[in-house]
Amino acid sequence: MRCSRSLLPLLLRSGRPASGQTNQNHRQHQALRHLHSSPASAKSQPASAHEHRTSKDTSLTTHEDLFEKMAKESKTKATFNKVIEVFIKQDIRRRGHVEFIYAALKKMPEFGVERDLSVYNKLLDVFPKEVFIPRNFIQRMYNHYPKQQECGVQLLEQMESYGVLPNVESKVLLLQIFGEKSHPIRKYQRIMYWFPKFKHINPFPVPMVLPEDPVDLARFSLTRIADDLDAKVTVYQLPCTDTTETGEEITRPHLVGIQSPGQMELLAKHDVNRPVFVEGPFPLWLRKTCVHYYVLRADPTPLHLKVEEPYDPERCLQYPLQLDLDLDRDLGDEESFDVDDLDDGPVFAMCMTSQGNQATLNQWISGLQQNNPILGQVPTLFRLDAGPQKPQGTQESSQSPQPHPETQTEAFQPGEGADETVEEEPRRSPRMKQ
Repeated sequence: MRCSRSLLPLLLRSGRPASGQTNQNHRQHQALRHLHSSPASAKSQPASAHEHRTSKDTSLTTHEDLFEKMAKESKTKATFNKVIEVFIKQDIRRRGHVEFIYAALKKMPEFGVERDLSVYNKLLDVFPKEVFIPRNFIQRMYNHYPKQQECGVQLLEQMESYGVLPNVESKVLLLQIFGEKSHPIRKYQRIMYWFPKFKHINPFPVPMVLPEDPVDLARFSLTRIADDLDAKVTVYQLPCTDTTETGEEITRPHLVGIQSPGQMELLAKHDVNRPVFVEGPFPLWLRKTCVHYYVLRADPTPLHLKVEEPYDPERCLQYPLQLDLDLDRDLGDEESFDVDDLDDGPVFAMCMTSQGNQATLNQWISGLQQNNPILGQVPTLFRLDAGPQKPQGTQESSQSPQPHPETQTEAFQPGEGADETVEEEPRRSPRMKQ
C-alpha cells in the first residue's frame, strides 16, 4: 500500500494517466467522434447514390465505346459477335454483364442484327449460369436478383417488338440462368403462346425487305391501296436525268399511277360541269418507310341529283345484293336504325411520284386522258398541301407553279404534257394479295 501510494504522485508528475482515467478519456473521445461524424455520414448517403448512378452511366458509355472501337471499319454481324466474345473473355465472373447487354440491345439496329435470333441467344449466353436461380421458396417469393431478371425480360421484349420468335436454345439458356418460375421464363411462355397465333393473321403481309427501286416500291404501295384486283398499274415516267442544250442536267421524277375499270366507268359518267380535284399528298407507312400518294377525286353528288339505279339480280348469283324478308317483329324491336352514312365522293385514280408539284401531276392527268377522254372536258383543280418535295435545280422547273401550303385551286389546261409515253402494266391475276 505504501508503495502504491508513493508511486501515484510520480505517475501524475510524469504525465502518465491512470488506467481508469485512460478508459474514461477514450469513451469521451469516441462519443465526440461519433457526434462529429454523424452529419458527414448523412451527407455522404446521397453522394454515394449519385456516384452509383454516375458509375452505371459511365459503365454503359464504356460498353458503347467498346462497340464503336471494334466497329470502326464496318458494322456487321461478325463484328457484333466479336465484341460479345471479347467481353466474355475479359472476366470469367462477367462483371458488368447487365450494363453490357443493355448497351448491346441499343446498338443492335446499327449493326443490322435486330432480327437475328442467333445474336439474341449469344447475348443470353453472356449471363452467368446457375447463379440467379432461387434455392428456396423465400428467394422465389421475394423476386430473386430483380436487376438481372429485368434485363432478361427487356431482351425478350425487344425480340417481341421485332417479331423474333425464340427457339429451344433460348429456353434452355433461360432455364440455366434464371430457373423455371422466374419472370423471364414466364415472358418466354407468353411469347410462345401468342406469337404462333398472330404470326400469319394478316392476309396482306408487308415483306421484311422492301424494294429499293422507287418505281417498284410505288407499284407495290399502289397495289396495296387499290381495292380492285383488276386495277392496272401504269408507269408514266421513269426516273432519269436529261441534259439540256445549255449543258444543264434535269432530273425527272418517277410517276406511277393505278386505275381500275370500275373507276374508269365512274369517271365516264361524271358530269362535265362539276370539277374533279387532285389532292395530296397522303402518307402511307410500310414498316419504317413512309411513301406519299395523290388521288383524283370528285365531290359527293348532291342529294337532289342522286339517281338510284335498280340492281341487277343476276349480277351476283352466289351472294344476293338484296333480301326481301317479311319477318314478324316483337313489341320491343326498333324499326329505325341509327346509321352514320358519310359520303366522301368517288376516287377515280391514284398516283405516286417523288416530286409532288403541279407540273408533274399535270403529266399524270395528261396520261389519264388517253383512256379517259372526258378529262379533256372536265375542269381539273389542284388541292395540294405542303408535302415532301425534292428541290429541282433547273430554271425551267423553278418557274413551274408550286403548290401553296394551304388549299390551292388552279385549273388544268388539257393537252399539256400529252407527248409523254405511257407504259401499261397489268396489276396481277385475281388471287390473294401477297
